[in-house]
Amino acid sequence: AAGEEAMLDVARLEPLQLSLGADGYRMEARESGGRIGVRISASDGACADCLVPKNIMRGILGQVLGVAEDVIDLTYPALRALSL
Repeated sequence: AAGEEAMLDVARLEPLQLSLGADGYRMEARESGGRIGVRISASDGACADCLVPKNIMRGILGQVLGVAEDVIDLTYPALRALSL
């Protein structure tokens, strides 16, 4: 079939999703228009200190997915929602 090859291989995200899940986070990813959107949301009681800064997470995602970091749109939970 003709067309562009998908950049997003969700199976490659599973180990990272499991790791985030252990700290109370959920990661969802989708591809649209040549970009990859990644949303990380927090559950009640999520470990606020366990989430790395966005620039580091974007680097991890780029390596895991094998894509350039600048095609990743990363959304983090509001930090105030994580305060103890």
